[in-house]
Amino acid sequence: MNNRRRPTMKDVAKHARVSVSTVSYVLNDSGPVAPERRERVLDAVRVLEYSPNESARSLKRRSASAIGLVVPDLTNQFFALVAEGVQGAAIERGVLVVLCAPQATGLPEGLHAKLLRSQRLDGVIYLTGTGALPTELLELSRSGPVVLVDEQILGFDLPAVVCDSRRGAREVATHVLAHGHRRIVVIGGPSAMWTGQQRLAGYREAFAGAGLDPDSVPVLVGDYRQDSGCELARVALSGPPETRPTALVCANDLMAIGALEHCKAVGLRVPQDVSIVGFDDLPVSALLTPRLTTVRQPAREMGAAAANRLLDLLAKPDGAPPAGEPVMLSTEVEIRDSVAPPPAGP
Repeated sequence: MNNRRRPTMKDVAKHARVSVSTVSYVLNDSGPVAPERRERVLDAVRVLEYSPNESARSLKRRSASAIGLVVPDLTNQFFALVAEGVQGAAIERGVLVVLCAPQATGLPEGLHAKLLRSQRLDGVIYLTGTGALPTELLELSRSGPVVLVDEQILGFDLPAVVCDSRRGAREVATHVLAHGHRRIVVIGGPSAMWTGQQRLAGYREAFAGAGLDPDSVPVLVGDYRQDSGCELARVALSGPPETRPTALVCANDLMAIGALEHCKAVGLRVPQDVSIVGFDDLPVSALLTPRLTTVRQPAREMGAAAANRLLDLLAKPDGAPPAGEPVMLSTEVEIRDSVAPPPAGP
């Protein structure tokens, strides 16, 4: 039978000598069935290697059978960990995840959103690498829920799962200031992105709290990639020792790793000559030399929360309600070895 066609529920009923409704009761655990009949149905399922049509079952149950996940770049450990969290939560609820990684293909995010729309997925989890919402994804959000992760997009009432970036940034900057640093440069995230804005706001709050004019602290805008951290560290540290910054506050770990790379290339010691902090707490951050002080975002938990938020919306019989307030998870400063008092001198 398997060589000719996929077995149906009717085939199972015929093999088990029961009605189709009895098979449905057993498979969906939706009605009483005598133990002997239940065993016959389960035996028929095994013999025929029957598997339910999940798309049809999801329509009847108003539950999801497949969701999409758009991740900008899987080489970024943070995005990969979020994806793991999404996948783990989806598996627990019997849902397939279709992954799109625009940077891996070189194709724009909008084209991937269009592809996901053509697959008739139940909903999408979206991690933006630009802070913008492609038109295709906006159209997708009109036919099914779209949940954002680690970002909010102004002007769009979409559910989101984020971390308290502002608080985390404020606390890690306070840690740097507590070591006596006053010549500081911020290597910030993209100004168009909510995370970049929130982290910069947190840094500025810490500077103001320490008696520094926030406007006096230079901000170099990066793109969250390692190369930009390296280049912006070169710009920040290009002056003479008596005027160059004694600390670099980086808006993510990849840019902090780039800053470390530059310091090693030019012979600057971290933290003896310059202190560096990051944001994200990527697994590699604890393995660097020196180990990086950073802000921990619970990436896997964010992914799982986004998947559960999406699946809960899909399970509602009356459709998705307004987005409401984002789910906000807490952050925590991980103090390691990359911060020390500024070097003595002018």
